[in-house]
Amino acid sequence: MQNDKEKMNLEQKIKISNFLDDSGKITQLSQKKIFRVATLCYLADKFEANRNYTEKEVNSICEEWHTFGDYFILRRDLIDNGLLCREANGSRYWKPKIG
Repeated sequence: MQNDKEKMNLEQKIKISNFLDDSGKITQLSQKKIFRVATLCYLADKFEANRNYTEKEVNSICEEWHTFGDYFILRRDLIDNGLLCREANGSRYWKPKIG
């Protein structure tokens, strides 16, 4: 398993342009884990560190940065891959500290 720093650098090392449109929005998620996680790292960069988000705010950011109409899967994948954290009841989301 990769550490958080390696995950966050994936989008720099792996060409994810095949999964983005001309405006930088995600057009699809790859079935291959390495490309999928790299694309999710790209999306995670849209969230500010040291800030709490509501579920509605997370949904809005995910909605803004993709074109395929399924922000639910993006939110779930961000959490499942440790790129966003959330309270068990979904009341608060935040970007984990790297390092």
